[in-house]
Amino acid sequence: MKYVSTRGGSARVSSAAAIKKGIADNGGLYVPERIPLLTNEIFDDLYEKDYAGRAAGILSLFLDDYDPDALYEDCRRAYSDASFHGGAAPTVKLGEGRYMLELFHGPTCAFKDMALQIMPRLLSRALTMTGEDRTAYILVATSGDTGKAALEGYRDVDRVRIKVFYPVDGVSDIQKLQMATQEGKNVSVQAINGNFDDAQNGVKKIFSDQALNASLNEKGFILTSANSINWGRLAPQIVYYISSYMDLCKAGEIRRGDRVSFCVPTGNFGNIFAGYIAYRMGLPVDRLICASNENNILTDFLNTGVYDRNRKFYQTSSPSMDILISSNLERLLYFTIGADKTASYMRDLQKYGRYEIKKTELAAISAIFDGGFTDEKETFDEIKTTYEQTGRVIDTHTAVANRQARIYAGRTGKPVVTVSTASPYKFAADVITALGSKVKGDRGVLSPLYELSELTGTEIPAPLAALSGKAVRFEGAIDPSDMAGSLV
Repeated sequence: MKYVSTRGGSARVSSAAAIKKGIADNGGLYVPERIPLLTNEIFDDLYEKDYAGRAAGILSLFLDDYDPDALYEDCRRAYSDASFHGGAAPTVKLGEGRYMLELFHGPTCAFKDMALQIMPRLLSRALTMTGEDRTAYILVATSGDTGKAALEGYRDVDRVRIKVFYPVDGVSDIQKLQMATQEGKNVSVQAINGNFDDAQNGVKKIFSDQALNASLNEKGFILTSANSINWGRLAPQIVYYISSYMDLCKAGEIRRGDRVSFCVPTGNFGNIFAGYIAYRMGLPVDRLICASNENNILTDFLNTGVYDRNRKFYQTSSPSMDILISSNLERLLYFTIGADKTASYMRDLQKYGRYEIKKTELAAISAIFDGGFTDEKETFDEIKTTYEQTGRVIDTHTAVANRQARIYAGRTGKPVVTVSTASPYKFAADVITALGSKVKGDRGVLSPLYELSELTGTEIPAPLAALSGKAVRFEGAIDPSDMAGSLV
């Protein structure tokens, strides 16, 4: 299978080359030329397998230049019980027709682990497969969870260096501590004075800076990305939608062929776009519900066809969704309207900060997508309601989606899965507040973890408990204009 740019005009490349490069030469994102079908034969073959087996089978459809046996071995190691306590992606029942896909059981307690435990292995193989002799220099812009997951996934990987940029006041205290204490000889973390969009734009500028790229090349480096703009980050996310559906079938909650909706807390549009690819493969999806926080640019787009980032930016209790430039929306546009129109809209976005698609184009998107947003008060109310009704403690991002799923289920009576993207302990202070208590904070930055455990009778995830006593390695913040200069 070959990969092409969402903006057209770029050479067709193998999946290994797409993963190595990260982004096309013309600034577009790599997408497969065609989307493979989830045939009955493939479904039957994967149905009885464990998560690693399902992942290897699905990824092999997209990465057909990779050796299938090597791909399975990589998946087996990435999704082992040692890395994912409680299973890689279990789907639990909340109530009649209501479910939750838990993606936070990995080593950094966030859904980014689902891709970033396998992606380093895919990149390492891609370097060999393409005859690359340079060191991959991975740049990451993060609104919280991607940074730590990428750092953990790539630490001490041969022929890889990784640098993460994050907004200094745009992540939770726990997220910041996770990154600041990251171990590994090949890792670097840098806070910036700005928001996530500033970090993401800074990384994109570095990628397009030909002089800087030439300088890095002379020093033996090739730039690439671990953000979801890289197909190697996005492809593994397709797996858990298909696996969740299979698990619901095996549990007798649905019959094969029944349609199920997925409600996804969404910022950069990568997670929900993976669900869209699963739908295009033939997974019986009724609706993909895009749940936003108060930065509801995607809700407005899905309802009106207008994407306008010229608006007020809010820092919320769900910081991983505090985004006004949703990069992966470009991929949806490509599959909806083609490369030429996508390139035109992206030029408008860069020049004017907005674009407006045609009504017929919006209708095609609305055939599968719904959009809704949850404000701060509703987010906190949802955490409390979910705990009181089900006994489950959820984080702020999951709450944003769970409220929209609750609305959808009440309106339609159809089954819906909330995609739960982070452990509540990553946002423990806000969860405690939502549950009606006050944070004492008498045990330092980790105090909310202990207090939430005592309040709810739940256990602190081992990776977060292990932060106690770790040395801070990375401090200070720079302006976005200084990001390029911090690389060497």
